[in-house]
Amino acid sequence: MKKRIGSVASLAALMLALSACSGASANSVVTDEAEVDTSNGSLVIDGEQIADKETYETAKEQTLTVYTGYQEANQHVLNEAFTEDTGIKVEYVRDVTNKLSERVLSEAGAGQLGADVLITSDYKVANAFDEAGIWDSYVPDAVADLPELQHNDGKFVTFANVPVTFAYNTNNVAEEDAPTSWKDLLDPANEGKIGIVQGTAGGSSIALNRFIQEKVDPDYWTKMAALKPTVYDSGGQRQEALARGELNVATAGTAAVNVAITEDGAPIQYVVPEEGIVLFSFFAGKAADTKNPEAAELYLNYALSERGQSVVRQVGDYSARADVDPPVAAGRELPALDSEQVWLMPAQDELKYATEDAALWRSAFGR
Repeated sequence: MKKRIGSVASLAALMLALSACSGASANSVVTDEAEVDTSNGSLVIDGEQIADKETYETAKEQTLTVYTGYQEANQHVLNEAFTEDTGIKVEYVRDVTNKLSERVLSEAGAGQLGADVLITSDYKVANAFDEAGIWDSYVPDAVADLPELQHNDGKFVTFANVPVTFAYNTNNVAEEDAPTSWKDLLDPANEGKIGIVQGTAGGSSIALNRFIQEKVDPDYWTKMAALKPTVYDSGGQRQEALARGELNVATAGTAAVNVAITEDGAPIQYVVPEEGIVLFSFFAGKAADTKNPEAAELYLNYALSERGQSVVRQVGDYSARADVDPPVAAGRELPALDSEQVWLMPAQDELKYATEDAALWRSAFGR
């Protein structure tokens, strides 16, 4: 049987508007159609086999559970698309990286891990899961020939890349005066009018801190601290302050800005800086003690397939794969993944630099 399926999530617009880090507008949420072919018993989506007949038949009787640190709204849209395309139900638990890690390690230590698939944005956390024997080696078919996306002998894979840049309030800053580089944020005119988030934990902070050290200025955070920026606990608080005009400029996710513009008419605009935008990665894998191994493998195959990665793109994030088009935010296509304007932190560098870079941030801001 062949059918064309359009994946439109009914709650997506509301959830995307509330997303703290990333999202998409109602117009860009997964509205394209997938061609699903199950005529020979296997699952083929857009011409790509996601599961053979035996795996698909078994997986259809299972309900998948995902533990994830991926943005709430984006995870919801991906799960909705997956269920609509495959018929397999998904339940998920979403929390910030540190809390999710604690839960996973605690449950696994007690032999009661409830997840079939795990998604995290912190490479150190992913490695800790490996050391604890939580991952089961599984490389999705779509990335079998992409060793750069496989980690720790196939225990987990890169699943998505989330962009971080900065934005400005268009009522406070004229377009001709808008910052075009990270260094422009240090303009004395922005004193007391800069918004950032805590820079000591999580994949976004780890990547941004390293980018600043390598590509911008090793003393950047000290110079910014002198301008008395407001440090927020969440990206949502920071963006709301920017939209209200309490800030001139703020670090931001391009997709979250897209939501604010298209859903709320917020007077803000993001910048693709001269030095580049920053990407941080999410990693995904199969739990070793999964009770639904077939559904877990099918989910990972789907997530890394062209169809799954197109969903990642449409919610506003970069695909893990360079052969998938970059996302579009506020009507502008972002630079290609392999562009010089895109900086993606090598996963191993998270282990090498995260602690010392966080210490530099703390030293600059005294917190």
